[in-house]
Amino acid sequence: MSAYRLRIYPDEKRRLEINERITIAKDFYNLLLEKSIAQYKIDGEPTSMAALNKYAKEIEKDGRFLILYSQTRCEIKYRVMKAYQNFFRRCKEKKKGKRVKVGFPRFKSRDKYKTIIYPQDNGSFSIEKERKTDMLRIARIGRMKIDVHRNIEGTIKTLTIKKELNQYYAIFTVVQETSQPKIQGTNPIGIDMGLNNFIALSDGTTIQKPRFFKKRERRIAIWQRRLSKRTRWDGNKMAKMQSKRREKAKLRLQREWVLTTNESNDFMHKLSNKLVNSGYTSFAVESLNIQNMERNHNLAQSIQNASWNRFINYLSYKAESAGMEVMKVDARNTSKTCSNCGNIQEMPLSIREYICHKCGLRIDRDINASINILKRGLTSKKSNLESEALKGRAGLARTYAQGDNVRLNGAVVEELRTYSQTNNLGGSLGLYSSSERNYCLV
Repeated sequence: MSAYRLRIYPDEKRRLEINERITIAKDFYNLLLEKSIAQYKIDGEPTSMAALNKYAKEIEKDGRFLILYSQTRCEIKYRVMKAYQNFFRRCKEKKKGKRVKVGFPRFKSRDKYKTIIYPQDNGSFSIEKERKTDMLRIARIGRMKIDVHRNIEGTIKTLTIKKELNQYYAIFTVVQETSQPKIQGTNPIGIDMGLNNFIALSDGTTIQKPRFFKKRERRIAIWQRRLSKRTRWDGNKMAKMQSKRREKAKLRLQREWVLTTNESNDFMHKLSNKLVNSGYTSFAVESLNIQNMERNHNLAQSIQNASWNRFINYLSYKAESAGMEVMKVDARNTSKTCSNCGNIQEMPLSIREYICHKCGLRIDRDINASINILKRGLTSKKSNLESEALKGRAGLARTYAQGDNVRLNGAVVEELRTYSQTNNLGGSLGLYSSSERNYCLV
């Protein structure tokens, strides 16, 4: 399953039609949420889909909601139901001791609701040709120009119309059945995420991310100050007329943030694509809890701008489509542990070189962490192989004889020996002599 995000160019009439439907969809969502909350206060029963269907029929008596496509209204009901399901899931996680914000479903403002969805390709939309120009036809809205900059491969399932700033996009969800190759993990690599170096690889490579936010920080601050000084209402507050000068300032501020985000996403897409095509066969990365890390207010903004989780998501889906594996490991003490002897010592962030007090290893702290991440990834892979083999043998022979375990361990050791027969991984798996370990990967 993949998505294609294409720019559309509606004329003034279609632009007003899309804006009106987004506003009506937002009101429909808020009314469903309001009725479900009111009913819960009366009988204390959790909201169900049957109840949402009943509320929707009451709301649809107001004829202005019928302008929405019928399946679009159904999708809004599922969106409300999904918000409740996520709320109850977070409640259970909170009771189990996990640090999460429960977050009861909120009412949507016009700045937070920006999409309308057509959940089925049943003739409600189509891409047509008109004088060598691609046109998108949407039921009850009309035809508009669409920039199909690449061919859409697969079966189109859904269409989402999204408004972003003053631009409009059509997002097609596509399903395509493909046979993914299976690549043997003969050249795995460990990846450490950081702030000084964006990523550090276990073969000694370090890559820094351009500071896109720093480039636009001054302009973002200027427009934030201007926005804060603009009055929210134009003239009479009771007339509920939005201030045009405030709207212009808001658009300029949003444009600066969108440009910064696009630059960051472009960099991470290119970097993840380069890693997948660099000859590596599997990747070991840290399983990071970003919310806990952001509690350090001195580093919170830098951590948010780094977008580590987004990069791991990009790398994961590209590696999966190429037949590779991304292994997530525990990030605890990866920077404090010596990759040579396993000694654990304190490492403040100001110290950028790891000098082991026990064996004397001197290595960059990020590269040391990436080697530890690779080792943990291979160890977890080994344990998974053992458990799978034990399950297979238990199912066939119904025995736990010692001989089976001995043969199993031998097979695993042989597979790990195959992993380590690459130049890049020799140091990380302890194949260098003690005199060659110092800076062997720098």
